[in-house]
Formats: sequence, structure tokens, C-alpha cells
Amino acid sequence: MSKDAKQQTEHWLNRFIIGHNVCPFAHAVVEKGQVFYALDSHIETEACLHQLIEECQRLDEQDAIETTLIIYTHSLKTFDDFLAYLEIANALLIAQHYEGVYQLASFHPDYCFEGLDEDDAANYTNRSPFPMLHLIREKSLERVLKSYPHPEDIPERNITLTRQLGTAALKALLADIKLANYP
Repeated sequence: MSKDAKQQTEHWLNRFIIGHNVCPFAHAVVEKGQVFYALDSHIETEACLHQLIEECQRLDEQDAIETTLIIYTHSLKTFDDFLAYLEIANALLIAQHYEGVYQLASFHPDYCFEGLDEDDAANYTNRSPFPMLHLIREKSLERVLKSYPHPEDIPERNITLTRQLGTAALKALLADIKLANYP
């Protein structure tokens, strides 16, 4: 299961995030092998939070890793549980003095933006094969945003893109990723 979770996440990252340019910064770090995939098979919230801090410490110690995707393979299955965890995780980063150092982006198979219908294709900008936190170095993010024209337009461009692709196609894409056989 764990190996499949990493492979499914890599496939999703390459096929959807990079393939549709959802994150214009992802291609470079993937190409350079600077993404660390942390598989978290814990069930208890406290253990998941410990791993989050361990991943922050890994980034502190290993400059060659640009970003980390923490993939929750056995927990945070419901979106409400995930949102509650995300709130605690953000508070923990502040308490551990990581505010301004690392930032969390969140992904979940049932991601739904507040105010949107759950079937709105725009939700797929943050839907992924597994519940996942993306741990981002803020310095790196600031650097790439300075050289990218109109970064504030990225979310709206992604909403337009996902709505053009349509819910059915995006649902099929995620299903295909989950069902794919990996060597």
C-alpha cells in the first residue's frame, strides 16, 4: 500500500499538477529530484503531528530537498477530519517557530472549497489520491513568486482550467491514477 501511495502521488503530480501546469513551479523541483515523499501510516492525530515536525526538521537539515509531500495513507479519510487536522497542524507550526519558515498547502480526495458545490470541478485544484500536506519552504516560494508574472492569477487560472476539463474528466483522471498498476 505504501509504495503504491507514493507511486500514485508521483503519477498525480506528473499527470495532473505538472501535466496541466496547475503549479507552474512543480516541474523544476520534480525534474531536479527535490521532492521528498513522506508516507505517514499513523492513525492517531498526535503521531501524524510528530511526523509533520520530523519532516520540518528533515527540511531544516537537508537543503537538497526543496519540498515535502506528506501522504496520509491510513488517517484523515473524511474531509472534516482533515480540515480539523490542518488547523492543528498550522497551529503546531506556529508553536514550533516554523511560521514564516514553512507553509502548508492541503490536498484531499474530497477537497471542497467553502461556498462551492462538492461537484464543482474547481475543487479538483486541491483533490489528490490521498489526504496530503505539502510542506513548502517560504523562502523558495517568495523567490519563485518574484520572478513569475502575476502569481495572484494562478488560482483563478486553475479554476478556469478545471472547469474547462470538467468534473467527469477529473474524476476519471483520479480514478485512473488509483487503479493504475505500477512496476
